[in-house]
Parts: sequence; structure tokens; C-alpha cells
Amino acid sequence: MFRLIENVLAPEAVAELRQIAATSNFVDGRVSNPHSRVKNNQQLHEPQPAERTAQIVARALLGNREFFDVAFPKAIAPPLLARYEPGMNYGLHPDAAMMQTPNGPLRSDLSCTVFLADPASYDGGALRIMLGSGEMRFKGPPGSAIVYPSMTLHEVEPVTRGQRLVAITFIQSRIADPVERDLLYELNEVAALEGNNMAPENFSRLQAVQFNLMRRWTDHP
Repeated sequence: MFRLIENVLAPEAVAELRQIAATSNFVDGRVSNPHSRVKNNQQLHEPQPAERTAQIVARALLGNREFFDVAFPKAIAPPLLARYEPGMNYGLHPDAAMMQTPNGPLRSDLSCTVFLADPASYDGGALRIMLGSGEMRFKGPPGSAIVYPSMTLHEVEPVTRGQRLVAITFIQSRIADPVERDLLYELNEVAALEGNNMAPENFSRLQAVQFNLMRRWTDHP
């Protein structure tokens, strides 16, 4: 499932993150992936600004109902600011299956990019995600987030003008299987949209299916 979620961050939060980026030191993005042959970007490396960034973005994501419904989050990696200047890109790659975080290992089921720069302020820099022989491209408005399966091949296309600024994070879902996760999301959406129109006994039966699939498919708490 690919979900572009609008207004994850309030304008005030976007402005604060932009200010952090403008006044903090960035380093070669390969510091977090030294063996990568395709990563060519910059990432925030100062501890205090990085901690503040993580707080702002994680709080906004975990407080967003749509994100919660799509991701079924169990754990989230500390979000990190990444910057792309002209000539920079991140070549085609999948995200690592396991990641080390301050709270221990995290299985990356979903990847998330939170857009911070106005898409009109830079050229290139689209997030391109492969779908078999097809593809999708995303350049979201400031404060929006794209959530997509970490196992997909994807890239950030070269920036040719301006600056691409994003926050990135990775999510371990309570439902590891992407097909099961998508099916339960769709079932929950139908229940939310149509539940009030159903006979009470039929809605109760639908809820029983929802809850029992959650019991079957979710990781143990």
C-alpha cells in the first residue's frame, strides 16, 4: 500500500524543522550507510537538533489517525532530516530489513518520507517507487508524508535546482505481512464508512471478523 497523507505536520512544525535544517550541520549521508554505492545526500548529524527533529516528526506521525490506521505501528525509528542539493540523488535501492535504533533492533516493514520543502522550490528530487514494470513518483506538499513498503525498489531522482528537504523514518508494523496489513486496513475502512448503515447484528459480525483477524495477524504486544 502506498499512502500520501496530507497535513501530518502543522505549518509551525514545518517552519521549525526548516529552521533546524538552516542552522545545523549536515554530513555525508553515507555516515549511516557507509557501504552504499548509490546514496548521495546529506543528513543532520548534530545530537540536539536531531533529537528535536525526531520528537517533532514522531509525535506528529503517531498522533495522526490515518498514519496509525495504515501502518499499525509497533515501533518507529527516530526520524531524521535529509537534504539534497543540486546534483544529489539516492539511486535505486530497497531499504534494509533490520535496523539498529536507540531502543534496539527494528524490522523495517514500512518506510516514510515527510516532505518539508515546497515542491515548486526545487526541480527533480521525486521519490520514484517501482511497481513491477510500472512506477509511481511523489513530490508532496510541505507537511505531507508518503508511507510505502520498505521492500519496494525506490530512488530519489537527481535534484537539478533548489533544495529537497525531507524527514525520513522506518516503521515496524504490528502486522508484518503486507497483504494481511492491506486487507485489514480495507476491512477497517469499510467498517468505519458503512458501519452506521448496517443492521446492528451484521455490524457485530463484521467487528468479530476485524478483531479475530487482528488477533491472528498481529505481533504479540
